[in-house]
Amino acid sequence: MNNSSLSMIFLLLAIAGLVFGVGVVAISRRKARVVPQIQRAAPVEVVEATASADVVNVVDVVVEVVAAAPLSVRDRLAKARSSLSGAVGSVLGRSDINDETWLELEEALLRADVGVRVAQSLLGALQTRVKSKEITTPAQLINALRSDMSSQLVGTSRDLNFEANLGAPNIWLMVGVNGAGKTTSLGKIAAQQIALGRTVLMAAGDTFRAAAGEQLSTWAERSGAQIVRGAEGGDPSSVIFDGVQSAHSRNIDLVLADTAGRLQSNTNLMEELRKVRRVAEKGAGKVTEVLLVIDATTGQNGLQQARQFTEATQVTGVVLTKLDGSAKGGIVFAIETELGIPVKLVGLGETIDDLVVFNPTEFIDALFE
Repeated sequence: MNNSSLSMIFLLLAIAGLVFGVGVVAISRRKARVVPQIQRAAPVEVVEATASADVVNVVDVVVEVVAAAPLSVRDRLAKARSSLSGAVGSVLGRSDINDETWLELEEALLRADVGVRVAQSLLGALQTRVKSKEITTPAQLINALRSDMSSQLVGTSRDLNFEANLGAPNIWLMVGVNGAGKTTSLGKIAAQQIALGRTVLMAAGDTFRAAAGEQLSTWAERSGAQIVRGAEGGDPSSVIFDGVQSAHSRNIDLVLADTAGRLQSNTNLMEELRKVRRVAEKGAGKVTEVLLVIDATTGQNGLQQARQFTEATQVTGVVLTKLDGSAKGGIVFAIETELGIPVKLVGLGETIDDLVVFNPTEFIDALFE
């Protein structure tokens, strides 16, 4: 290899070294520019992450608080309120009271299942007051309607009848069609009465529904009540009679008797219930309450049921279930004004605590506000 060749190699190596050096310097400078950006960004990311974590924690707390807070009566009666709220808002939006006012109010009351007779009675009285100039504005009209509806419900005793000095078991018969929530309501009432310090025995008299006895046994276990059951398809009256006798021998305060809501035979249901009522009082106990369980979602059908069951069993009070899921809460007025039967308990949910004493003031407030 001659000198010229060596010189060329050295020249190429020098050029390569120079290019490499320039590249290293450029890369180092680029890294130097990038690193401060990353370092400045890092605190922002940390702050954002911390803020996000705080927000999540706050949300979790809020969710927990909301989940723990019980729903108000107003919240639970949202569907029932919707039947009146639209008409009320429309009436209040007018400057005067006219024919459309009466048509809207009547339609709303009927849609809420107040019933034709009750609606006509309420509006008829208000029309008279409007004609006499006692009521002159839409706001006065709505307030008067609200007051009149309240007056039809307030003042009625809604206490469950229990004779403490009877010296024998009180008997509460639970009647109603299957599917209304009769057995479940009985179970909830048992738990509530035991919480009051009373001893309770359940008599599984709905022997024609296969699942009724098992369902009642489950409620007995939950509540701490005792239970008497009979054979499936057996005589309901004899089961209830045996339950009363057993309660008397054990000094039990209260017998809650489930009854048939439908028969699997040609026997008339109402005749069967009349027999149950007669037989129940042949032993040591006394029937002090007959509670008719009505599904609020059935509306006017519930009123027809009330008529039939009252005639057969001398109903003393109504348990209105599923009121929270119905837009037909006005059935309360039809039952109380047309039949004179007090609504004593209402179901506003699925838990034991959601079967509550009917409060007319809360009910009216929930419908209008």
